[in-house]
Amino acid sequence: MTTLKELCGGLPLNPLPPNRGRDPNVPHAPVRTPNLTAEEERLSLRNALRYFPPALHSTLAPEFAQELRQYGHIYMYRFCPSIRMRAYPIDEYPCQIRHAAAIMHMIMNNLDPAVAQFPQELVTYGGNGQVFSNWAQFRLVLHYLSTMSEEQTLVMYSGHPLGLFPSLPSSPRCVITNGMVIPNYSSRESYEKMFALGITMYGQMTAGSYCYIGPQGIVHGTLLTVLNAGRRYLGTSDLRGRVFVTSGLGGMSGAQAKAAVIAGCVGVIAEVDEAPLKKRHEQGWLMEITKDLDHCMQRIRYHIHHTSPKDTELPSIAGCISGTLHQGYERTGDLLVDLGSDQTSLHNPFSGGYYPVQLSFEQANQLMNSDPQRFRTVVHESLRRHIAAINKLSEEGMYFWDYGNAFLLEAKRAGAEVQKSGGGATEFKYPSYVQHIMGDIFSLGFGPFRWVCTSGNPSDLAETDDIATSVLEEISASVTERVRQQYSDNIRWIREAGKHNMVVGSQARILYSDQRGRVSIALAINKAVADGRVTAPVVISRDHHDVSGTDSPFRETSNIYDGSAFCADMAVQNVIGDAFRGATWVSLHNGGGVGWGEVINGGFGLVLDGSEEAGKRARTMLNWDVSNGVARRCWSGNSNAYETIQLTMEDQPHLRVTMPYHVQDEHILYNALH
Repeated sequence: MTTLKELCGGLPLNPLPPNRGRDPNVPHAPVRTPNLTAEEERLSLRNALRYFPPALHSTLAPEFAQELRQYGHIYMYRFCPSIRMRAYPIDEYPCQIRHAAAIMHMIMNNLDPAVAQFPQELVTYGGNGQVFSNWAQFRLVLHYLSTMSEEQTLVMYSGHPLGLFPSLPSSPRCVITNGMVIPNYSSRESYEKMFALGITMYGQMTAGSYCYIGPQGIVHGTLLTVLNAGRRYLGTSDLRGRVFVTSGLGGMSGAQAKAAVIAGCVGVIAEVDEAPLKKRHEQGWLMEITKDLDHCMQRIRYHIHHTSPKDTELPSIAGCISGTLHQGYERTGDLLVDLGSDQTSLHNPFSGGYYPVQLSFEQANQLMNSDPQRFRTVVHESLRRHIAAINKLSEEGMYFWDYGNAFLLEAKRAGAEVQKSGGGATEFKYPSYVQHIMGDIFSLGFGPFRWVCTSGNPSDLAETDDIATSVLEEISASVTERVRQQYSDNIRWIREAGKHNMVVGSQARILYSDQRGRVSIALAINKAVADGRVTAPVVISRDHHDVSGTDSPFRETSNIYDGSAFCADMAVQNVIGDAFRGATWVSLHNGGGVGWGEVINGGFGLVLDGSEEAGKRARTMLNWDVSNGVARRCWSGNSNAYETIQLTMEDQPHLRVTMPYHVQDEHILYNALH
């Protein structure tokens, strides 16, 4: 078994570690089909061998070639370490500086088999959200971090460590870019080739930025979405006896079952893969499993009339469930669904992100490898069938929303009936959850703020939970009712998070907070580290899916209606601003959520070590990290953002934002143009 010290020693070359191949006991990524030419195969192999001295090329080249042809990518399984992959306590990492050890802690959490979707392929979530492209990169990164000083920055190019470069103590210790492809070449087909060549990588959001905290992150966001959907569509916060039907139990979608339980409704989730189904059931996030559709209908009826929240997981396809629910309605008059959505990985529809109803799981995996074009056709047929069932249920009273996973976008490309009559470029027949449910929350400055206790000690997490609760309770006494409702939801979340077994992997917590709350919580936690009430540094971060972090016209910025929804200035500026305002590391990605070429997003990590400097950095950086997006949303015409940034300017004399004047008489426009 490899030790942390050995792991940080760089690439093991003399002797080479044994090539154990793929571990049959963990889930593996679907085979990729890059369709490389013979010359491109040689280039891919040549690129992979760059990490090794020529004396080893004759040994490594044949096995790398086999991986490329068998799996569509060179993962370098030989160099997958035998260590138990998890977030070790920060003091166990052999580093010169604790900030580097904190980054190691986060990286190894992203690859923990309890957290990662396909750990041996270095995929954290979403089917293709890579931490690194291969295991040589992983080992080199840990080596660089172990030797780093406070006057060096690690530069990461799409998984590849370019090296340690001289910098200032105030600079980020790591700067990450993933998938920064010239726009005209940022197509799905080009990506498959470039990833196979080992020259770019899809980092999703928090996979490639080392900030994933397991499904807890999306549990909370899904909980808030379901609660606010109930308020908007059903007119109630009490969801007992209400039914939420959706699909997917993977790295992100696995949160849906737990969110349904906490919200108090009946959750019915379709899943085709036995591996995540088993994982969620063993975690206690899933309560019942059935393979029989009629039995599923019976259990839904039972739980509607018994107020304890339940999840029922159906190992099937979402379109099949939706169709069966509609058939049952026609037969009995019972509409056994109130709220509907989908969280399949449709940003990656033809490589395992969406399984068509016509095929079994095994048949689909075989067809996507043997005949990719035919598989694409079958997926499109399934999407049309899926949408037809949703349309029928919606006509009878189900409220459906797109969860920002490119579901409606891909359905449109498949020819399904999702067009909105007279709608704009980012509008479909059904709204995205940002447009109808969460967009106003973003415009108030609320988003997914999170922290990780690097001691690995649950008592530290409990202490930070108490700190965050106290901070929010104090602030909520002096805010508007609209903001107070959001604080109330998050205080409830924090209080109940412990009993719901939210922690998977690192000792982490997430909540939705606005600018004032984030800054106040960070400063209070930093003081607790200084006082010794929290025993080791705490990393603060957020999901990229946030107020300022992501430009995504079909998700985070889908409620931007001034024409700038397809512009990415906000996300790029956010990363630059975080970098020089004190972040420990920053990242900027192409893709994430909706897919490659559809999104630009970024994130950060900041280590709170109890120092006065850390508090100063947190205050300066977090204020920018929220105000940037609120100001942009204000300029686009959002009234909530206008009000929020006005109040922020009153609180911060050095903040000066350009405020919009709105056209009050539309006839002026008409007359001017005619």
